[in-house]
Amino acid sequence: MIPPPEVQPQSIPGDREPFWSYTDLFLFAALLFASLVASLFFAVLIAKLPGLGLSWKLILPQLVLYALGLTGLASIFRLRYDRPLWRSVGWKRTSLSTTLSTILAGPLLLFALGAIGAVLRTPQIDLPFQQMLGSTGTTVLLGIIVAILGPVCEELAFRGFLMPLLVRSLGVPGGIVITGFMFGGLHAYEYEWSWRHVLLISLAGCVFGWAKYKTQSTVTSALMHSSFNLTQFAALLWQARTL
Repeated sequence: MIPPPEVQPQSIPGDREPFWSYTDLFLFAALLFASLVASLFFAVLIAKLPGLGLSWKLILPQLVLYALGLTGLASIFRLRYDRPLWRSVGWKRTSLSTTLSTILAGPLLLFALGAIGAVLRTPQIDLPFQQMLGSTGTTVLLGIIVAILGPVCEELAFRGFLMPLLVRSLGVPGGIVITGFMFGGLHAYEYEWSWRHVLLISLAGCVFGWAKYKTQSTVTSALMHSSFNLTQFAALLWQARTL
C-alpha cells in the first residue's frame, strides 16, 4: 500500500515573527498621540490645584501617559490577535550571568558616552526632571520613574514592539540603528534639541537594541536602560547635593 504524500504545513501569516504589522504601528502611534493629549489635559487640570506641589504636577501626567500608552499597546495585541502584551514583546527571563552583566553594562555605557560627549564638546543642559527634585518622597518617586517605569515602558515600545518590525523589513543592523535614532529623536526636546545629546542617546538606544537582539529578551535592554538611567540620576543627585 502506497503511503499518502506528505503534506507540508502551510505558513500561517499570524505566526510570522513578529506577528503584528505596520498597521498596528500606526494604530499605536495614534493611540499614543491621544494618550499624550489626555495627559496634557490632565496636567492642565491639576495645575489649578493650589495644594499640589510643582513636582507632583509634573510627575502625575507622566504616570498617566505611561499607563495609557501601555494600555493602548496591550489592547492592540489582545483585541486584534488575542495575544498577551509581555510575552509578545519578548519579556522573558535571562540567565543570572546575563542579568548581572547587563546591569553592569548600563553604567559602563554611560561613562563611554560621557567620554564621547567630552570629545564632541557636548554642552551642559539641565534635564527637565532636575526641577522636580524636592522632598524625599518626590525624589524617590522620580527615581522610580527614571530608573524603572520609564525604561520598561520605552523598551516595550521601542525594542519590543517597533524594532522587530524594522528588523523584519530592513535587516538586523538597519532595524537596530533606525530604532536607536528614533529613540534618540524622541528625547530631543528634553535636551533642548541639541544634536550632540540626540546622537549620544541614539547610540545608547542602538546598544540597548543590540542587547535585546543578542539575548532575544526585552528584559535585557530594560535592565541595561534602567542601570544607565539610575547611574545618571544618582550623579545628578550627588551634583545637587541631595544624595
